[in-house]
This record gives sequence, structure tokens and C-alpha cells, in this order.
Amino acid sequence: MNGTRTIGFIGLGHMGGPMAANLVKAGHQVLGYDLMPELLDQAVGNGVTAAGSAAQAVATADVVITMLPAGRHVLGLYRDEGLLAAARPGTLFVDCSTIDVADARAAHEAAVAAGMRALDAPVSGGVVGAEAGTLTFMAGGGGTEFDEADALLAVMGKKAVHCGGPGAGQAAKICNNMILGISMIAVSEAFVLGESLGLSHQALFDVASTASGQCWALTVNCPVPGPVPASPANRDYRPGFAAPLMAKDLGLAASAARAGGVPTELGLKAAELYAAYAEADGTDQDFSGIVTTMRQRTAEGGGEA
Repeated sequence: MNGTRTIGFIGLGHMGGPMAANLVKAGHQVLGYDLMPELLDQAVGNGVTAAGSAAQAVATADVVITMLPAGRHVLGLYRDEGLLAAARPGTLFVDCSTIDVADARAAHEAAVAAGMRALDAPVSGGVVGAEAGTLTFMAGGGGTEFDEADALLAVMGKKAVHCGGPGAGQAAKICNNMILGISMIAVSEAFVLGESLGLSHQALFDVASTASGQCWALTVNCPVPGPVPASPANRDYRPGFAAPLMAKDLGLAASAARAGGVPTELGLKAAELYAAYAEADGTDQDFSGIVTTMRQRTAEGGGEA
């Protein structure tokens, strides 16, 4: 895809808003819509042209990008609310939401049946990545569609991987975040254990970050204050990647594992722990803040739970 494009962008929240703004900065015309007027106003301040409805946003678009909370929203918008019917034949629909693999495939089928083309392209990198344009996209769909979308994905991110056919992007996303969730729990448990043994955070970090315990959850998003100045732990766990979003992704992974009969024991336990955290203290905290609940459980004598 060369030159500028007219892009319909639906969903202008914490992720979608910055993504749309980066497309505007790259010279594309972005027609945006969100159900929340304040989000639409903020996007307009970043150069997005406000549409009066989702259908209006896509009517003249070359490419439609959606960033929505769940599969029911994507399917509802595509089918029940007439987004596919409002677009021109052959329009490329790129869904960047994180949704169930089955829903992603259903959205793809609905788009094709309506004479459109489709790509599922969920992201990794959080709000910081969305703002900086350094997201990683995991794409599922046809190779031609991926090649066409690649230039736009490159504006919003630093890497895009074509993972396979319809739904493959979502599959890669939930598998990746299952690794991340389990890793963060392991790193958090290690720090809490280290605290009980009189080990300083810095000492454990200095060892593990250069030894076999090294991982992203430790070296980039360290769950304790001090060792990694840019981590949310040094900002009272204000979210880069919010705990409820991690709980959602782990829930999708758990559902897929159960449906496929795959015994992901650690993944299922991680989903359970994050669901409880997201509903309690983690409602508005970064997912790394789960270390605080582990400390609380230790203090309450819950080490065997």
C-alpha cells in the first residue's frame, strides 16, 4: 500500500486514540468514531475527523480499523449495526481488538460474505506502545490483505508478523499473553520470597536479569520499585497494561485451552489469579501490581493457597 489512504477508525480509547493519531501524523485522512463523546473530542484534537456514526466513518474509507473491547462488539458492529453494509465493496477491514479466535473467524467470514476483505491484527505493547508507535501486530488472514495493511501497521507499530489464516493473529496474541501472565506471577513470587529471605530487590534483579531468570516481566516491567525506573511499580502501578486486560486475555486463553482439551495448568491458574486481582485491588492498576496481593497473602499466612 503506497501513498495516503482514507481510514475509518472505530474505537478511540486508550489504544485506538493514539493509533489513530499516529496515522494522522503520517498523512492519512482518518475518519473516527467512538460512542464516548469525550474520546471522540480528544481524537479530533489530534487531527482525526469526527464522524457522526460508525457507518459514516467507513462509507468512504479504503481501510477500516476497529479497536473494541470484545468479540460481541466486533460482530455486533460488523453485522447487526451494519458496518459491513455501509462500506464500499472490497474495503479492507482490520480488527485490532483482542477477541476470541472463534469470534475473529466469524468476523472474517461475515466480512467476506459481505464482499469485503479482512484481517485480524491484535497488538502487543500497551498504551505506551500505542502512543510511541512501537506496537507489535500479530496478523491473521490472507497474505494479500496483510501486504496491503503492512504500511499502515508500520505507522502504528515497529513489527508486524503474519501468523497465518483467519484467527491466527488472535491465537498468537493469547498464547503470548499467557506466557507473559505466567512470567509476571513467577517474577512476583520470586521477589516476595526474596523479601522473606532478607534479599534486597536490587540484588535479586542484578542476579536474575543476567542469569537464567531473565525475562521481559523482570527487565522491562519489573513488579517492584527501584531496579527498572520506567516500570509501573515506580508510578504506584498506574497501568501500562491494565490488570483487567490481562485477566481478559488469560480468560480467552483458558477458554481456548479448555475447548481444545489442552492441559495448560499454569495458564489456567494464572487466569484464576488475575481474575481475582482484577476484580479487587487491580481494577485500575498495572498487571504487575499483582505482586502486592502476593505480599498480602504472605502476611495473612496464605502461602499454601
